[in-house]
Amino acid sequence: MEIFVNILIVLVVINTAVAMLTVFHRPRNITSTLAWLLALLLLPVVGFLLYAFLGRGIAEENIFDLTHQEHVGLARLKHMILLDNQAENRTKNPDSTTHRAKLLIHYFNRTEDAPLTKRNRVKIFTDGQEKFDALFDDIRQAKETVHVEYYSFYNDDIGNQFLRLLEQKAREGLEIRLIYDPWGSPKANKRWFQKLIDLGGQVTPFITSQNLIAKTRLNYHLHRKIVVVDGVISWTGGFNVGDQYLGKKKKFGYWRDTHIRIVGTASSSLQERFIMDWNASVKNEAMKIGYNEKYFRAVTEELSGNSSIQIVSDGPDTQEEILKGGTIRAVLEAKKSILIQSPYLIPDESMTSALMVAARSGVNIKIMIPDKPDHPFIYRATQYYANFLHQLGIEIYIYDNGFIHAKTLVIDDEICTVGSMNQDFRSYALNFECNAYIYDRSVSHQLTEIFMADIEDSTLLTDDIIEHQGNWLRFKQYFSRLLSPIL
Repeated sequence: MEIFVNILIVLVVINTAVAMLTVFHRPRNITSTLAWLLALLLLPVVGFLLYAFLGRGIAEENIFDLTHQEHVGLARLKHMILLDNQAENRTKNPDSTTHRAKLLIHYFNRTEDAPLTKRNRVKIFTDGQEKFDALFDDIRQAKETVHVEYYSFYNDDIGNQFLRLLEQKAREGLEIRLIYDPWGSPKANKRWFQKLIDLGGQVTPFITSQNLIAKTRLNYHLHRKIVVVDGVISWTGGFNVGDQYLGKKKKFGYWRDTHIRIVGTASSSLQERFIMDWNASVKNEAMKIGYNEKYFRAVTEELSGNSSIQIVSDGPDTQEEILKGGTIRAVLEAKKSILIQSPYLIPDESMTSALMVAARSGVNIKIMIPDKPDHPFIYRATQYYANFLHQLGIEIYIYDNGFIHAKTLVIDDEICTVGSMNQDFRSYALNFECNAYIYDRSVSHQLTEIFMADIEDSTLLTDDIIEHQGNWLRFKQYFSRLLSPIL
């Protein structure tokens, strides 16, 4: 027995030393460091296997390819912005941008190539069938190019409808390009895309999702949702391509999401993002996209609108968590109200502190989350933070009418954002995300009205509900919270 105990002590010491060397060998935030250390200490073998696939940094060759991409259309985009500004000045409309909006615009301009575009037209979609019907109409009317980028592109009914439409446009001679993330796209393999490729379309998996097992890195995924048609019309938001996003999966029921259609110069910003992702992902130099004016079309007067938009992208190829920083900036500038919808609510310490400061400053904060999980551990962590934020005086609404997947933020009915970023560690630091920040009271008011309508299908979290949560559920919440930085 004494020999056994001594061997056990030696193994524990070795495991602890190796765990500390493994976790501390590269810089990361302290919360993530402690979570991984806990996992390695409590799960000696399993923990190291998990770390090998989920804890290591993004591959060096991926960082190089991503960070060394040249801006293909940024100069053209800035020229179009200049023309838009001149056209706006000719109308003699005063600049309606508020002080807090200017602070946020300045922040994004300093940290990312995210120029402010004006005179855009925005339409909001919250229903999957309506979104895909309108998107397919845009693609059917395309004349030259269709660029598509999704995290999930399922081989199912809607996925096949989408693919057949792209094949038809390729048959008509249009340039069709598609980027997808294999991790989020079950059964969407090269064989499935082969007909599109044979017809002249081009398809590539996103750079960080190529050879996932060989590189032993499963964490860094394309989470953006972008479609650009003829360089003028674009789509972005929360919907992926799959039957569940049309409410056809019994597990989720009705799928409540938010997506936007943009007509205007902001489409060129999304086009620029797509081209950089494409050029980083394709291996054949001949497939890389160079500058062509057809990708960056100026918007005619009759198509222009009144919305100012910044397209902001973020990912683990940079040390700065740009989208999270912008959210914190916006939250701290709020004076009256903050409305947040997110399927995952796992804020890190800095985001939690920002929400706490806003709540204690008298800002009315409402956050809406689902009433059911799509990832059990993540949902239990979401429940933990929902309970915690409720204790700070923040109103937490649990959406009961299916599954809410929207990723939106509205500040004072004045500034809003729609995109792919969830309120969790993964979106802050691990995924490649893209959000549209919209500086337009009309669009912000529409999102506010949508949020208020969703409240009618939601349950307000109360002290009584929390009190009646069982001990086993509380344990799962606390345990998931401990591991939340690595979920």
